[in-house]
Amino acid sequence: MTAPPVGLVVNPVAGLGGRVGLKGSDGPEVQRHALALGARPEALRRAELTVRQLAGVRLLTVAGAMGADAVTGRPARVVHRPDPAPTTAADTRAAVRALVAAGAGLLLFCGGDGTARDVLDALGPDADGVPVLGIPAGVKMHSAVFAVHPHAAAEVVTAWARGAVRLEAAEVVDRDEAALRAGLVRTRLYGRLTVPVLPARVQQRKTGSGLPAPSTIGGIAAEVAERVGPGGLLVLGPGTTTHAVATALGAPDTSLTGVDLLRLHADAPPAVLRRDARADQLCDLPGAPWIALSPIGGQGFLLGRGNRQLTPDLLRAAGRDRLLVLATEAKLAALAGRPLLLDTGEPELDHALAGHVRVITGHRSGAVYRLSA
Repeated sequence: MTAPPVGLVVNPVAGLGGRVGLKGSDGPEVQRHALALGARPEALRRAELTVRQLAGVRLLTVAGAMGADAVTGRPARVVHRPDPAPTTAADTRAAVRALVAAGAGLLLFCGGDGTARDVLDALGPDADGVPVLGIPAGVKMHSAVFAVHPHAAAEVVTAWARGAVRLEAAEVVDRDEAALRAGLVRTRLYGRLTVPVLPARVQQRKTGSGLPAPSTIGGIAAEVAERVGPGGLLVLGPGTTTHAVATALGAPDTSLTGVDLLRLHADAPPAVLRRDARADQLCDLPGAPWIALSPIGGQGFLLGRGNRQLTPDLLRAAGRDRLLVLATEAKLAALAGRPLLLDTGEPELDHALAGHVRVITGHRSGAVYRLSA
């Protein structure tokens, strides 16, 4: 029996604010600001990575940058044509309704948590009737409706077309972007969508974690200081763990939700050279930096969720040996054996970084854990 067609919709401005440190891309004002800072749209490229690998799947889509521009070299029927003006959340909702009305058996959307909310709003009471899968292209992506990366989305869709997946209800959550830019974390559950699940190819929902014990954080901070050494440059990723480590090092004014650049000193607190840095502000550093990151609780993402400021060029300049992974033993245990995840935007770099890495869990203590592309 032939599977129903897959409906593809792309939010062309998804993720626009990531590399320029805006913590999201919701709203025309934020999008204009992102473009003024030099941001470039990436959602279409991410959708293309998925579409290119789809096998045995019929496609329905939306005209222009909302879908058809990502479908190259294969047939797809356009069932909706939005106005040519810059697209909005209302366009996404209208496109979703049109795809479902045209017979889409699976809705494949490319965007972030805000786009997932638009999909949920468009499906309304029928949200449990049409399975949905997200191609990750946003800044945050804390909802459990996304594939772990675009290639994984193609694997899940192909398996769905063969009837080789199970369907589960998955939570759609989103953060208040305005609060996030002010350093406050406010997350809300908006509802649930039905998602096709293939083991290890669909991400978990982000879960919160309590602040680790001061002794644990102090131990991790001491190990970081020894690794980096006096005079060393340290790029510090977002999160409660990394922020607590910065405070223990003597730099409490770093960003909780952004990326910071510090220079360590032997007998003085670190100098914060850049707070809440953009990607372009981390280019051409005087020497190879160290990069300290902590995985997202519950999901296990190390790169590609909330830290797009860390570009592939920066990661290559630092090298794998200068990537410091910070986590408490409890945070690792909560992953229940699932690997830490990479989604840098360049599959070749993901594979180069993949493998086993030593996770710093305290002073001169750690655990060997797997990084997976």
